[in-house]
Amino acid sequence: MRRRRTIILILAAIVAVFLAVRVEAQFRQRGFRGFGNLRLGQLARESDFDGGFHFCRAYFRSDFRGDSAGNWSVDYPRADINLSIRLSELTRTNVSMTNGEPNPLLVRLTDDVMFRCPFIMMTEVGSAYFDEQETERLREYLLKGGFLWADDFWGSYAWEWWAAQIGKVLPRSEYPIVDLPPSHPLFSSQFVIQKVPQIASINYWAATGGDTSERGADSREPHARAILDKHGNIMVLMTHNTDLGDSFEREADDPQYFYQMSVPGYAFGVNTLLYALTH
Repeated sequence: MRRRRTIILILAAIVAVFLAVRVEAQFRQRGFRGFGNLRLGQLARESDFDGGFHFCRAYFRSDFRGDSAGNWSVDYPRADINLSIRLSELTRTNVSMTNGEPNPLLVRLTDDVMFRCPFIMMTEVGSAYFDEQETERLREYLLKGGFLWADDFWGSYAWEWWAAQIGKVLPRSEYPIVDLPPSHPLFSSQFVIQKVPQIASINYWAATGGDTSERGADSREPHARAILDKHGNIMVLMTHNTDLGDSFEREADDPQYFYQMSVPGYAFGVNTLLYALTH
């Protein structure tokens, strides 16, 4: 009986792997990674918007020629949920809730519902790829007043790849990328932040005894860079050489990690959301 049960479990595992590979293949295009663990039932619909704040996460294809660290789904959905909770606790922002839980949303870069999101988040953008339609729609979204936060990409190669992709959306000749000075309003929209925190993933942080530079000498300095509109307001925020998302996602995993990473991470995250909602 035990042997039979073992055989059944092995067969079930093989079938599960086969189905996962088959589904992934359906999303895959030549040269690109697919949409990971996306479930189509999670895509935002017009009826999801109820007047409260929704953490909107954009998903995207990843090009194998870019940095291979991760994809759109890194930190999802715990980071989205946890930051929404802290925003509701630390500010008067009306956060959309169901049975006490926030309602984060997933959006395609080509969907009309993206324009209902005053804020969208993208993570692991060091391998992001935008096709022509995505480029045009994202440009339209940003020029109409949308706000994009790109986080969790490390090192010079990931930066160069992302700069080229976002440069298709907002050409650098017209929309240069600038480093935000400590005096910028984002750093004091709620909490006073003296510098950009370098947040390492909890796994890297634990394995190295507390180091925070995931790419060694190539990522020692964290940056908060931005693309501004004609009024000087941020359209695209880029936090490079830091992983703010992990400070939200893994807040409860280790007390020391919480105090060292999540406290400054939440200060930066709440400030960013408030800035995005008011500018």
